Amino acid sequence: MFADFLKRLTSPEPAPLPDADARLALTALLVRIARSDGAYDPEEVARIDKITASRFGLSPFETAKLRGEAETLEAEAPDTVRFTRAIKDAVPYEDRLGVVEALWEVVLADGVREEEENALLRLVANLLGVNDRDSALARQRAQAAS
Repeated sequence: MFADFLKRLTSPEPAPLPDADARLALTALLVRIARSDGAYDPEEVARIDKITASRFGLSPFETAKLRGEAETLEAEAPDTVRFTRAIKDAVPYEDRLGVVEALWEVVLADGVREEEENALLRLVANLLGVNDRDSALARQRAQAAS
């Protein structure tokens, strides 16, 4: 299942993703940022669930199912550069900006901004085509919401 999805996502000219695939890819990116410091804390899992439930209008069961699929996809996904660039090519800017804000929420969920998380988030924002100013504003919104 995920092999075909990853093949479509990383093809030389990916088509825009259907909503269900975009949800999965973006949730997998949230999982990747949460795992980047070597710890996948319950606070981060809870924040991912909260973000996906509210962003996509999912029930708790649907949220847990999506996160489980995203955890599997993240483990099988290619390196962050190719994975993120594929999302950039398949997802509109406004949605990518919302993803950066959600990524900041996950980074801030455990109350500690680890250097690994900061570095990965800077890289991901850049690869998603989100400029430093917009990323900083997204971080400020995420901090205010915490």
